[in-house]
Amino acid sequence: MATVKTAVLNSAFQDAMRALRGGFLFVAVLTCVICLCQLIVPLFMIQVYDRVLGSRSLDTLAMLIVVAAGGLMLLGALDYIRNRVYHVLGDRMARRLNGPTLQAAVDGSLEGRNAHPGQALRDLNDLRQFMTGSAVNVPFEAMFTPLFLAVMFLMHPVYGYMAVFAALLLISLSVLMEVVARRPLAEANEAAVRSMGETSAALRNAEVIQAMGMLPAIARRWERNQYRVLANLDEGNRRSRALSSTSKTARYLLQIAMLSIGAILVIQREATPGTMVAASIIMGRMLLPFDQLIEGWRQWVAARGAYRRLNDLIGRSATRKSGMALQNPEGRLVVDRLGFIPPGSDRPVLRNISFNLEPGEVLGVIGPSAAGKSTLARLLVGVWRPTQGAVYLDGQNVVNWDRVSFGQAVGYLPQSVSLLEGTIRDNIAHMAESDPADVVAAARRADVHETIGTLPHGYDTEIGEQGYALSGGQRQRIGLARALYGAPVFMVLDEPNANLDQTGEQALMNALGAAKADGTTIILITHRPSIVGVCDKLLVLRDGAMAQFGPRVDVLRSVTAATRQDGSLPASAGSGGVARLVKS
Repeated sequence: MATVKTAVLNSAFQDAMRALRGGFLFVAVLTCVICLCQLIVPLFMIQVYDRVLGSRSLDTLAMLIVVAAGGLMLLGALDYIRNRVYHVLGDRMARRLNGPTLQAAVDGSLEGRNAHPGQALRDLNDLRQFMTGSAVNVPFEAMFTPLFLAVMFLMHPVYGYMAVFAALLLISLSVLMEVVARRPLAEANEAAVRSMGETSAALRNAEVIQAMGMLPAIARRWERNQYRVLANLDEGNRRSRALSSTSKTARYLLQIAMLSIGAILVIQREATPGTMVAASIIMGRMLLPFDQLIEGWRQWVAARGAYRRLNDLIGRSATRKSGMALQNPEGRLVVDRLGFIPPGSDRPVLRNISFNLEPGEVLGVIGPSAAGKSTLARLLVGVWRPTQGAVYLDGQNVVNWDRVSFGQAVGYLPQSVSLLEGTIRDNIAHMAESDPADVVAAARRADVHETIGTLPHGYDTEIGEQGYALSGGQRQRIGLARALYGAPVFMVLDEPNANLDQTGEQALMNALGAAKADGTTIILITHRPSIVGVCDKLLVLRDGAMAQFGPRVDVLRSVTAATRQDGSLPASAGSGGVARLVKS
C-alpha cells in the first residue's frame, strides 16, 4: 500500500518532467539545425582559400558572402528561438510544480520531515534558473559532436583522428571533474542549506536573542557553519579551477596541433589550405561543449542537488488527493477509535478516542499538560493523519476532504496563533478574495472590529515580519475572526483565551454563544475553567486516553466528588475542580 501511494504521489514531479519532453525534443531539433549553420564559417573559409583566391573571382566572393550572411542570420534567429524555448520550459515547469512543491513543503513541515520548508521553493527557483541558463544546453551541443567529426573525416582522415583524440581528452577531464570536485561542492551546497535554515529560524526569534544576549553565540554558530561551507567550496573550486585551466590550455594546444597537422598535409599536397583553417575552427567548435561542461560543473552539481531534493520531497509528501467538495455540510462529528503515534516514536500520544457530536453542540477538552489535547485538535481538522481510527465530519473522513471546501466549512484556531504576511483583511479571509462585508462580520463576532479600526490602515494594515507588530491579544482575536469567517459549521479552538484579558474573554464567550446558536459544532481545548460554562459536554484526557466523557454537569460533578474525596478541594468548588484537574 505504501509503495503504491508513494508512486502515485511521486508522479506529480515526474509528470511535470515528462511534460517537458516535447519541448526538449524541439530544442534538440533546433540545435541540430544550429550546428549545421555553425559549419557556415569554416566552409566559407574553405571556399575563399581554395576557390576565390585561386580564381580571383569577386563575383564568387560576393555570392559566398550573401549565402554566408543569410545562413548566419538564420543561425542568430534559431539561437534566439532556442533560448526562448528554454525560458518557456523553465516557466512551464515552475507553474506545474509551484502547487505540488508548496503542498509538499507544508506536508513535510507538518510531519517533521522537512526542517527548512522554504528551501523547497528556493530549489524550484534555482532549477528554473538553471533551465533558462547556458549550462543546460551543453548536453544538446555535445550530442552533435559526431556531425563535426564526420565533416572533419570528410576533409581528411587525419583531421578526424586528431579531433577524436581531442574529444576523448576533454571527456576524460570532464569525468575527472566529476570524481574530484562533485563531493566537496555537493557537501558545500547541503551545508549551506542547513546553515541558512538554522540561521533563519534563529533570526525569527530576534526578541529573545536580543533580550538574553544570545547574539554572540548565534554568530559563532553561523561562523562555524560558514567556515565549513567555505572550506568545502574552496576545495571544490580549487580542484575545478585547476581542471578548468588545464582544459583551456589543452584546447589551445590541440588547436595549434590541428593547424600544424594541417600545414604538414598542405605541404605534402594531401589537403588544401582552406581545410587547414576550417579544421581548426571546426575542432574548436566541437570541443566547446566539453569546455563549457567543465566551466559550468558547479551549476550542474547545484541543479542536480535541487532536482534530487525536490524529487525526494514531493515523492515522500503526504499530499492528499483532492477529493470532492461536499455541499451544505451540517457539522455532525464522529471520532472513531482515534489513535496517533508521532513519526520516529513507538509511544502513542493518543489512543482509542471515540465520541460523537451533533450540530450545535460544544465540547470542552481538558486535561493536564502533554495529555494529547493539541494533537487531538490537529487530527480533528485533518492536519495530521491518524495512526489508527478516523475523524468523520458529515460522514466523510476529514483527511480525504478537498482542503479548499474543508477550509470553507471549518474554523481552526491553533494554540500558537500564526498570522501570515499580508493585510488583516487577507488573514481573516483565508488569504483569498473576499467580500468586505463578510470580513467585517467575522471581525465583529470576534469583537475585534473596533480594535482593527485603531490600526494605521484599518483592515488594510500590513502585518507579519515586515508589517505592523500586533500584541498577543490582538493576534488571538484576529485569529478567532479568521476561524469565524464564512460561518463555519465546525470549529476547533485550541486555547482560544490564552492571551485574552477579561474583556477579550467575554467577547470570546459571546462569539461562541452566537456560533452555537447558529448550529456550529465547536470543540474547545482549554486550561482555563472560565469558559467551560459554555460547553454542553466535557472530555477529560489523561496520558492520551479518555479519562471521562459526558455532559458537562456530570463530568463536573464527578471531578468535584473526586477532589473532595481526596481532601484537596471542598465540595462547593465546582469548576475549581476542573482547574485542579487540568493543572495536575
